[in-house]
This record gives sequence, C-alpha cells and structure tokens, in this order.
Amino acid sequence: MKRDELKKILPHREPMLLLDEAELDGEVSIGRYTVRGDEFFLQGHFPENPVVPGVILCEMLAQSSCLLVNMEGENKTPYFTGLTNVKFKGMVKPGDTIEFRTTKTNQKGPFYFMKGEGKVNGKLCIKGELSFALA
Repeated sequence: MKRDELKKILPHREPMLLLDEAELDGEVSIGRYTVRGDEFFLQGHFPENPVVPGVILCEMLAQSSCLLVNMEGENKTPYFTGLTNVKFKGMVKPGDTIEFRTTKTNQKGPFYFMKGEGKVNGKLCIKGELSFALA
C-alpha cells in the first residue's frame, strides 16, 4: 500500500508520516521509506553530512509496527509507551531506502509489544523492541 492507503490506517500526516509504502506478509509488517534529503529532520543534522536521527528511525519503525495493530481489527489510536533494547548499527543518509520488518511478540489487553529492525541494502541500521497502548 502507498501513502494514500497508509493514511486510512495510520493517524500520522505530513510531515510526520514517515513511510512511503508498506505491506503485510502474514504476521510481519514491512515498511519502506526513501530519504530524499529535504526532510525537516535533516535540517541541521548535520549540514555537511546529513544523517537521519535515531529518534526518527524509531518513529519510522513504530509506524511500520502500527500496521500490525490495525490488522487485528482495532479502531483506536496506538500510542508509543516504550522502547527497549534499541541499537543503532548503521547510518541512514539521503538517497537510502530503509526497509523495516516488525512482528508482534505479545499482547496484554490494550498493550501491544513488537520487535523490529530496519535495513538499508541488507545492512542492519536499527533494531529494537517497542510497546504501544490503544486509546
């Protein structure tokens, strides 16, 4: 699904909609984003050597994870409640397409627990565990 279809699932809008496309493959959510170079989060980070900030990579991973919550038939907004064991293993720069793969590891009532990773050209750039609450 492309951005217009994602807007029917995710509550995010520009400039905070940080996925270009996504798909569900069984119990795995796959999201992709190509860094153009003109994004708000690259302004000043860093002018001579732009690198996607880690917190933005976490948000991209989270948005990809939210597709799994929607797949469960919930019609509520998922709010980030935690990040654990997050590791940054490589830089993401303009021109890169990062692909995120996330899976649901547990659910307790309105709380969802996910794990995921993001890669550029097969190279791991971010991995971690996320949690959400539906409200």
